[in-house]
Amino acid sequence: MEYRTFDQLRRVADVHAAEQRSMSRRERLERWAEVLEREPSRRLLSLGEIECKTKEERQVMRSDNSPLTVAFHDPILRAEGLTSDRLGDAISFFELTEGQAHRLLCSCMNGWSMLAGTTARRIHRIANPNIRLRVAAWAAAAMALTATPAVFYLFG
Repeated sequence: MEYRTFDQLRRVADVHAAEQRSMSRRERLERWAEVLEREPSRRLLSLGEIECKTKEERQVMRSDNSPLTVAFHDPILRAEGLTSDRLGDAISFFELTEGQAHRLLCSCMNGWSMLAGTTARRIHRIANPNIRLRVAAWAAAAMALTATPAVFYLFG
């Protein structure tokens, strides 16, 4: 096999650099949720008391058989750039806030183990925050409509 540079190949062929499409934040989160949903009753381990750790300790936190381990074992997420199953790498890769990561993965919020399916639903909510807002707005409107007759009765 003969090695040629990109410019050398251009001279003899119609060559175009392949555009690598990377996943959006939402797509990465949805992929993680999909991987977890493959075994929804699988017990996964949480990360122990994230809030009690220093920023440096949080960066390297990990647990065997955690939701982060499941994500890291997915070849598509690794190809997209997930470099490990450590909390710091996951926060960066999935663009999670510290609060989101805490609620999703900490033992104080989930106990020492969690179901993969439950975690997937939480990840879907992070990936699609507008759905929660629409449901909340709908619920508030429904409550206001049902409360209206009582207000007229009491103050009418």
